[in-house]
Amino acid sequence: MRLSRFFMPILKENPKEAEIVSHRLMLRSGMVRQQSQGIYSWLPMGKRVLDKVNKIIREEQNRSGAIELLMPTLQSAELWQESGRYDAYGKEMLRIKDRQERPMLYGPTNEEMITDIFRSYVKSYKNLPLNLYHIQLKFRDEIRPRFGTMRSREFLMKDAYSFDLTKEGAEHSYRKMFAAYLRTFSRLGLRAIPMRADTGPIGGNLSHEFIILADTGESEVFCHKDFVDFDIPAENTDFDSVAGMQSIFDQWTSVYAATSEMHDEAAFNAIAEGDRLSARGIEVGHIFYFGTKYSEPMGAKVQGPDGKEHLVHMGSYGIGPTRLVPAIIEASHDENGIIWPASVAPFDSVIINMKAGDEACDAASERLYAALGNAGQDVLYDDTDDRAGTKFAAADLIGVPVQVIVGPRSIANGEVELKDRKTGARETLTVEAALNKLIG
Repeated sequence: MRLSRFFMPILKENPKEAEIVSHRLMLRSGMVRQQSQGIYSWLPMGKRVLDKVNKIIREEQNRSGAIELLMPTLQSAELWQESGRYDAYGKEMLRIKDRQERPMLYGPTNEEMITDIFRSYVKSYKNLPLNLYHIQLKFRDEIRPRFGTMRSREFLMKDAYSFDLTKEGAEHSYRKMFAAYLRTFSRLGLRAIPMRADTGPIGGNLSHEFIILADTGESEVFCHKDFVDFDIPAENTDFDSVAGMQSIFDQWTSVYAATSEMHDEAAFNAIAEGDRLSARGIEVGHIFYFGTKYSEPMGAKVQGPDGKEHLVHMGSYGIGPTRLVPAIIEASHDENGIIWPASVAPFDSVIINMKAGDEACDAASERLYAALGNAGQDVLYDDTDDRAGTKFAAADLIGVPVQVIVGPRSIANGEVELKDRKTGARETLTVEAALNKLIG
């Protein structure tokens, strides 16, 4: 992508409305624009990152055996009345009526709708276990939306829903998603700690929040420091292995970890002082097992091997991609801007032509741009006539992992400079050597 043809509206000044680093940097780098309170447009730079986050989420959901579908944003109030949650959910739910005066709502979550889909088609235990997920917009009318897309009213959510014949089967499904979440967050460059959590309006009696530690976290969390050394499940993990999933779950729940709502001061104080960790945290995922909370009032049953009808046991599993993006920034930035993990960076590298219009600089930049693109790299080419300082500042701000600097002095010797955005390390190489290193 040539920067001269790309839409990247960078702001030079820090926006006054931005309270935390991620909100400030997302606005300054042209990732998002606020349209109204708690509602944002994702501009091209932000959309590129969001798409890469969603891609990793999908890959790990699919790896665990979940199957993707897509449910609508608007839901019939009848389903929620059937489950008993329509009046109980509160003012966060946006209630509306269509032109026939039928009550509708902008879905804050999808337990009722997925249960309706399940009960319409699945009648036998032979079709279980089943886990269905989608990535879709949600709306919750937060009383105080803040921190940009970290806590917005309209947001993107990956929500998955598992269906099992027995409680034991449902708990295995829960542990599969537990392991999938550990892998997902690790691939996004985050160290997420699963913590016992309150189930809230979703319901149920088994729940974990996945928390990353950050100074700007919304809540206080308490855990054992051993979490930083636990192994992430491998790519070849067998998600169908009951023993394997139990082993992963047992390790990651073997030491104390809880949000402030579930905190046990006595249990925390029993940990050796040097092993106690108290910090602020950002929730990036939440999983629930809630048994027959929805299948019972909505009649979601299957015929079991005994020939009798059984209520299915369910769980739900959420990740907020539009929340993850600022969470990644909170965990990875410096005074100059964002530092993206390579897995979700909007571009793999940025070519900085320090003197656009110079024949040698243009020729070398074009060669690099073509070769990297042909090798499947996603490259941003700053071909603008801005001053070098402006180009460097923009490259640091948007956080692309590698900067390829093409200047008249270095290119006269057939060389370019590579800068690692995270470490700041610089290396001078011939154009050919630089290509070999970047392409691998």
